[in-house]
Amino acid sequence: MSAALRCAFAGTPEFARVALAALLDAGLAVPLVLTQPDRPAGRGKRLQMSAVKQLAQAHAIEVAQPRSLRLDGNFADAAVGARERLLAARPDVLVVAAYGLLLPPWVLALPRLGCLNIHASLLPRWRGAAPIHRAIEAGDAHTGVTLMQMDAGLDTGAMLLAESIAIAPDDTTATLQDRLAALGGRLMVQALSDAAAGTLVGTPQPADGVTWAGKIEKAEAPIDWRVDAALIERRLRAFDPFPGASASIDGVVVKCWRGRVVSGDGAPGTLLGLEADGLRIACGQGALLLTELQRAGGRRGDARPLAQAMSLSPGMRFDLVQH
Repeated sequence: MSAALRCAFAGTPEFARVALAALLDAGLAVPLVLTQPDRPAGRGKRLQMSAVKQLAQAHAIEVAQPRSLRLDGNFADAAVGARERLLAARPDVLVVAAYGLLLPPWVLALPRLGCLNIHASLLPRWRGAAPIHRAIEAGDAHTGVTLMQMDAGLDTGAMLLAESIAIAPDDTTATLQDRLAALGGRLMVQALSDAAAGTLVGTPQPADGVTWAGKIEKAEAPIDWRVDAALIERRLRAFDPFPGASASIDGVVVKCWRGRVVSGDGAPGTLLGLEADGLRIACGQGALLLTELQRAGGRRGDARPLAQAMSLSPGMRFDLVQH
C-alpha cells in the first residue's frame, strides 16, 4: 500500500469503524473523517460519539460532523464548512461505509479517484439501507461485500471488487455484520492498493436481479403469528440487535430473541405448550419454539423460566398484530 495515497473517510457505526481501522493498519494517510453528529443514547440520553469518531480521535485524526452535505437547505452553513475542510484535506479518494448522509454531486466529484463505498451485499441484490437485515429475513444462503464507485444514484455505481460469504443458519444481523465488516475492510485495502497502482477497474451493475433493502423500522418489531414460522424465525435473527422482535401476551410485551421452527398446529399465536427449552407457539404454518426472551427492564434469558414467572399456560394466546 502506498502511504502517499490520501484517503478521507466517511462512516458512523461499528461496521464503518472496522473499515477505518483496516485503512489505518495498512498505513494509509487519513487526513479527515466525516461522521454523524453525536446523538443521545442510553437511559440517561447523554450525547454519545459514533464508533468512527472514537477511533478517529484515538488516532488524532481531524473529524467533521455536518448535519447535511447539501449546499442549500437548512444546514447549508454546515455543508459549506465540511466542503472547506475536505478541500483542505486534499484527499485522493473518499472511502464511505455506512455514513448515513447522502453525498451530493460536489462531494462525489471532489477526490481525484472519486468516492468508494463498502456495501454489505452482492449488488445489485439488496441496494439500500438495510442489506444485512433483509438478506437474513429473506432466507438468502449467501451474501457478501461489494465495493462500488459511487455515482448520483442510490447504490447504482460500478462494481470494483466483490466477495461472497455464507449466511449461517444461526446468524443474526450482529454476527453477520461483524464478518462483513472485516471483509469490507480487507477488500477496501486491496482496492486502494489497486487504485494507487492504476489497476482498479469498475464493472457496471447488471440490470437484472435488483432488490431493495428498505430501512428497518420499529413498526416491524411486533410478530405477526399468522405468517410462516420459518419467516418469523428469520425475522428474530434479522432484527437482532435492532429493533428486536416483540410479542404481547396477557398485557405484557416481551422481546423474542431466539427460536426454531418445530411442528405444531393451532390458531396463530396460541401457546401450544411449555417445553424444557422454550414455548411452542402456533403460527400461520407450523410452529415456533421460542427459546430466548426478554421482559422490559430485564435481561435476555431462557424462555421457560420467564414464562413460568409470568404464569403462562397452554391455551393462552399471543396478541395478533393489527395492520
